[in-house]
Amino acid sequence: QVQLVESGGGKVQPGGSLRLSCAASGIIFSIYVMGWYRQAPGKQRELVAAITGGGTTNYADSVKGRFTISRDNSKSTVYLQMNSLKPEDTAVYYCNSAVSLKQQPFGSWGQGTQVTVSS
Repeated sequence: QVQLVESGGGKVQPGGSLRLSCAASGIIFSIYVMGWYRQAPGKQRELVAAITGGGTTNYADSVKGRFTISRDNSKSTVYLQMNSLKPEDTAVYYCNSAVSLKQQPFGSWGQGTQVTVSS
């Protein structure tokens, strides 16, 4: 059973930064793709960024150049550094795991962490 615990969210002004963390357990962390997803009010959950065990990354067009995903396999933790935040980045952010970049996540969805970008 996969357990994922997100943290690091908060309220920031436009242009600000946040770093999200996701601690994983119940999987051999290093061999799986980890991804960050977000869901804004009234919208479907979307993939924001993903990273393979080997470090290959993929980003949604809306966050390219602003967000950076990374992982520390020794800590079974994936991070999302978010810079130049915009109001449209406001959402609940979740992490999850997948077999590959082309597969759907297989972990259970946790509570996520709220990111609010507002002046």
